[in-house]
Amino acid sequence: MKQKLLLLLIICLVYCTSALAQSTVNRHPKREFRGAWIQTVNGQFQGMSTEKMQQTLIDQLDALQDAGINAIIFQIRPEADSFYQSSLEPWSRFLTGQQGRQPNPYWDPLQFMIDECHKRNMELHAWINPYRALTNVNNGLVSNHIYFKHPERFVKYGNQIYFNPAYQENRDYICNIVTDIVSRYDIDGIHMDDYFYPYPVNGADYPDDAAFFAQSRGFKDRGDWRRDNVNHLIKQLHRTVRDTKKWVKFGISPFGIYRNQASDPNGSKTNGLQNYDDLYADVLLWMREGWIDYVLPQIYWHVGHPRADYETLIRWWADNANGCQLYIGESVMNTVENKDPDYPNQHQLPRKMALQRALPDVQGSCQWPASSVVQNAGGYADMLKQSYHKYPALLPVMSHIDHKAPGSVKKLKSVWTQDGPVLFWRAPKHKKEMDKAVQYVVYRFDSKKAVDLEDATKIVAITRENHYKLPYENGKQKYYYVVTALDRLHNESKPQKREVKL
Repeated sequence: MKQKLLLLLIICLVYCTSALAQSTVNRHPKREFRGAWIQTVNGQFQGMSTEKMQQTLIDQLDALQDAGINAIIFQIRPEADSFYQSSLEPWSRFLTGQQGRQPNPYWDPLQFMIDECHKRNMELHAWINPYRALTNVNNGLVSNHIYFKHPERFVKYGNQIYFNPAYQENRDYICNIVTDIVSRYDIDGIHMDDYFYPYPVNGADYPDDAAFFAQSRGFKDRGDWRRDNVNHLIKQLHRTVRDTKKWVKFGISPFGIYRNQASDPNGSKTNGLQNYDDLYADVLLWMREGWIDYVLPQIYWHVGHPRADYETLIRWWADNANGCQLYIGESVMNTVENKDPDYPNQHQLPRKMALQRALPDVQGSCQWPASSVVQNAGGYADMLKQSYHKYPALLPVMSHIDHKAPGSVKKLKSVWTQDGPVLFWRAPKHKKEMDKAVQYVVYRFDSKKAVDLEDATKIVAITRENHYKLPYENGKQKYYYVVTALDRLHNESKPQKREVKL
């Protein structure tokens, strides 16, 4: 009887220990995409002085870093223009107030954001809008805009002007823009959002009759032809990015509903606008074919929404990820303005985070807009900082691009300096850019406990520096410090360990 009780106790202990470990992993994942979108098309920076915009961006990045954000998606091409130095397209009016006008004093916002994000150990994904050429026809275009060189390749729809997706010349032009950006700037990703064929305007059909009749390519159905036009662009863009710099990611943030079950038995139990049928974006095909490296659906509704329930949609995307990395686009304001159905005294962030981390195929999220996090709407930033992003997280590995880890750090040692003890190391050697160490992870463990690199609560720093200042106490407590190297795609090296007394 005693043996049975002892066995039962052991089983319970193992189960509880395992459950606790799993709970810790789910609550504090070691790898997670924690992004935020900074948009420019809304005019928040329009006409700002160089000094004021730079300070505004620094303040935003500081606040986002404090909230645990590790990736920024920054809009650099709102309407076939630029927030960067370009010989192909004019400076954006959303930057200087007048399209084509250079910032004065001169600066390059994209380069500035790359530098500031990398300084904070954040990725920078350059966000472009591929087809939109003018957000409002009343604003006009500068004389050297691509529209005036080839007006036959554009269409007016509603009060906006778009590149016609039907023409290969437009696909080539957009890919040239991307080649220029990727080749000249040290970005971590190219990002596109939900604007493919435009959202329907008052029931008016998109005016592409001439192109369809001239270049139908054997398609009888207009919808299939439009989807094929977009498919060609996505496939070509994927190859463009990969051929230019292998480590740069290509991700898309589509509208949150792919198809409703009323249109497709495999669709979601929703009743709203559809990527496939209304925007002609066959996102599942892009995921299956490996044409995108991550998908970030904009699930901007709340749990309990009658036509587009958040829980229904996040589960649908998780079931249909097809091995593509899946992050969830979150609306900050929608989350804090709606109560949890089961806990009406709190908003929906806890419930949404629990759903995300309960689904293995969901590997992170992105906050829309970044400004709402910065403003701490509904205590959102505080909750991220104090709970969900309490500990740093490495970004997910893109093993389909590269899975080879960099070499281990060299000559790890603790040195007493005038500022106290500092941990120093040297970068591992590398022959190719893909093998180069660009970041380091520093872990701290009590000397009496096992070293477990999967425990994110032991991460004390993710840094681009080759040193880390140690917190000195009384020189009597022993700790193990472990340092690993990360390459551009966040593959992690074997650890190097050093025992120190602090």
